[in-house]
Amino acid sequence: MATVFWDAKGVILLDILPQVQCINAARYCSTLYRLKEAIRRKRPGLLRRGVVLQHDNATPHSANLTQQ
Repeated sequence: MATVFWDAKGVILLDILPQVQCINAARYCSTLYRLKEAIRRKRPGLLRRGVVLQHDNATPHSANLTQQ
C-alpha cells in the first residue's frame, strides 16, 4: 500500500507500507510525523500558515492516538 501526500507543487511524501504490515494508529502517526518533517524541508513556512489534511474516517485516521 502506498500513501501519497501532495499539494499543488507536487508530491511531499510517499510512504510505502511493506506487504506484511497493516496500517494502524501508531503507523499512521509515524507517517504524519514524517510528513511534518517533509513539509518542513520541502515547503518552508507552510507549517506556520497551516496545513489541512483531508482523509476518510478509517480507524487509523480517527483513533484517539491520531487525534492527539
